[in-house]
Amino acid sequence: MSSKGYRLLSLLGSSVGTSDVDELAQKQRRLLDEKIPGLCFSPYLEGQKPGNRLSESQIRMRMEIIAPYTRAIRSFSCTEGNERIPRIAKEYGLRTLVGAWIGDDKAANEKEIAGLIETAKAGYVDVAAVGNEVMLREDLPEEVLIAYIERVKAAIPNIPVGYVDAYYQFEEHPRIAEICDVILSNCYPFWEACPLEYSFPYIKDMYARARKVSKGKPVIITETGWPNIGTAFHGAIPSRENALKYFNNVVTWAKEEGIELYYFSSFDETWKIDDEGDVGAYWGLWDKDGNYKY
Repeated sequence: MSSKGYRLLSLLGSSVGTSDVDELAQKQRRLLDEKIPGLCFSPYLEGQKPGNRLSESQIRMRMEIIAPYTRAIRSFSCTEGNERIPRIAKEYGLRTLVGAWIGDDKAANEKEIAGLIETAKAGYVDVAAVGNEVMLREDLPEEVLIAYIERVKAAIPNIPVGYVDAYYQFEEHPRIAEICDVILSNCYPFWEACPLEYSFPYIKDMYARARKVSKGKPVIITETGWPNIGTAFHGAIPSRENALKYFNNVVTWAKEEGIELYYFSSFDETWKIDDEGDVGAYWGLWDKDGNYKY
């Protein structure tokens, strides 16, 4: 089927079976009211993107919206104002998974690592993540990333330190899995073109593979989600109904099995269109203006 055809299915998917979709939305709201395990925190307002300085007021404004519905938040950087996120999250009684963004810019990496260590020593970090999908993007050699992880572990020995990547990257890089205290695994059936009806057993298999390579260490699902609008990715079709079904399935499973899971994402982010196409802007539970979508 052409991408135009998938796009049509996506649009139709949001307009059929209204009563069933309403029931799915009610279940999602119940799960949120009971608090979900974790949520990826999106601090950027419309017109902003990485590189813009985040103000304390905008972080507080967004944190206040999501804090009643989650037990933990994940942040992605420790510079440009992102370093304020864990401190503010702690004020709301939330656990924190705090990331240092690592890429091919050595000077930027040094600032990120320094920010992560400082934030952790101040008592605002429950789990530290050194890098996000660095191997997937092929930004750095494996040994350079491992050296960064070792530095952070040595600096904050009482805090679990890991690295975030797609679940299969830990199979391909066992030395990284070995050095981590915790395996931080991104699991996206959508980005592997999995149709919604097969997505639940698919993510369970992703998690099982991450657990196998962990050799008994904790495994956290650091990102998973489903967009509600946008062009289909082969058999994975964005729609309101599919996004609700996916959320309800994985959050219910995580709660029942005691799996630490961070849903992606809190808010829609328009800037992601540049990297991911139109679908990139519609992963949030709340829209770009902070309105609950479902």
